[in-house]
Amino acid sequence: MKKTVTTLADGRELLYYDSHDDVVRDAVDQRPLGAVSTSSEIRRDPLLGDSVAIASHRQGRIYHPPADECPLCPSRDGRRSEIPEADYEVAVFENRFPSLAGDSGRCEVVCFTSDHDASFADLTEEQAALVLAAWTDRTAEFARLPQVRQVFCFENRGAEIGVTLGHPHGQIYGYPFVTPRTELMLRSAATHRATTGRNLFDDVVDREEADGSRVVIPGEHWIAFVPYAAHWPYEVHLYPRRRVPDLRELDDAARAEFPQIYLELLRRFDRIFGPGEPPTPYISAWHQAPFEAPGREDFGLHLELFTIRRTSGKLKFLAGSESGMNVFINDVPPEAAAQRLREVASE
Repeated sequence: MKKTVTTLADGRELLYYDSHDDVVRDAVDQRPLGAVSTSSEIRRDPLLGDSVAIASHRQGRIYHPPADECPLCPSRDGRRSEIPEADYEVAVFENRFPSLAGDSGRCEVVCFTSDHDASFADLTEEQAALVLAAWTDRTAEFARLPQVRQVFCFENRGAEIGVTLGHPHGQIYGYPFVTPRTELMLRSAATHRATTGRNLFDDVVDREEADGSRVVIPGEHWIAFVPYAAHWPYEVHLYPRRRVPDLRELDDAARAEFPQIYLELLRRFDRIFGPGEPPTPYISAWHQAPFEAPGREDFGLHLELFTIRRTSGKLKFLAGSESGMNVFINDVPPEAAAQRLREVASE
C-alpha cells in the first residue's frame, strides 16, 4: 500500500491510499476556498453523565447534491471536487463540516471508491482490503493526536439512515472522550472478569459458536453472528477469532480473510427482503478499545452491521421505549434473522 499525503485549498489534510507503489498523486486543489470555520463544543449532561457535541456550523453542509455535483467524485471535465485527482482508489480527507474539531476531536471522510454508482458491496476483495488498510492507518494516526481518546470508523448507507451524499463513503470520528457505549462494554467486561475470571468477549463468541443457531458465517479467522439480544431487526456482529483491542493489532491472516467475509455479509444484507427490493439501508460500525483506558487489553474489537428496515417497505423507528428509555423492542427474533441471512448466501 502507498499513502500520499497532501492538502486541500483551505488547508485540510487529504490522503490517497493506493494498492501500487508506483502511483503518483500530484494534482493540486485549485478551488478558491476560504478557511474552514467550525464551532464544535463538547457539553456534558449532568444527569446522564454523557457528552454531546454542539456543532451549529453543520447546518450549512452539502445536502443531496445531483450526481454531477458530487463533492466526493474525482475532479473531472472542469468540475472540481474535494478530490483533485481525476481518479483514485481510496481517499481520506478532513471533513469540511466536522462534528468534532480542534481540541474537541477530529472527523474525516473515507471515500471507498471513485465510482459514484457503486456501493461497498460492489468492491473487489482487493479494494476492500485497501479500505481496511486505510482504516487501520487512520486509527494509528489518530492515536498520536493528544486530543483523541477513541476512534470510530463507520459507514451510513441509504437515505433512510440520513445519508446526505450518495457516493460510497464512510467516516472516522476521533472522540476526545470514551463514548457511553464503549464505557458500558468496558464496565461489563470488568464485572465479568471479576466474577468469572474470564474474558467477556471471548465468552460471547464461544457461546454463539456453541449454540450455532445465530451463526451466519463461521470463517477460519472471523465469525459473524446475530447477537442473542439483538437490538435491531437484522443485526450481525463480526469478531476476529483472535481477540485484539483495535484494528492495528489484527494479524495478517485476519486481514486476508476479512474482505471475503465482510463483502459476503453486505451482499446478503441486500438480499434479505427479496428480489426487486431497493438496497438495504445499514450502519456498519467498528468498535475499538479506547487508547488509554482501564481494561483496554480485555476489549474485543468487533464490527456491528445492522439495518433499520424490519420488513419490505417498513422501517423500525425509535419510538417511546427506545428513544425515551433506551429499551429496545425487536420485532424479529435473532434466530429467525440468522436463518434468513444464511438462506440468502451467495451461490
